[in-house]
Amino acid sequence: MIKITINRSETGMIQSFIVSGHAEFADPGEDIVCAGISAVSFGSVNSIIGLTGIEPVIEQGENGFLRCEIPGDLPVETQEKVQLLLEGMVISLQTIERDYGNYIKINFR
Repeated sequence: MIKITINRSETGMIQSFIVSGHAEFADPGEDIVCAGISAVSFGSVNSIIGLTGIEPVIEQGENGFLRCEIPGDLPVETQEKVQLLLEGMVISLQTIERDYGNYIKINFR
């Protein structure tokens, strides 16, 4: 199962997220759940970098591990853009969870 943790500040802003695990929906290379989650999460990180110019703290590792942390000292306009991109990511991931809930679990902290 792929586990996703979305970490929010007290004001509700997304500060970071972590993706880990494997969906095991199908054989490696044919797993549409894993591919979808990877496309959404990496696409969101790439969009943040490409559209806002900021460099989040990114950590990648074994077993599908991805951690992305957004700097806390961003100008308001940049923070709003980043949050919009991250909220779009959350909605996309929730759509995958709705349809493939046995293979993905999203937690909010």
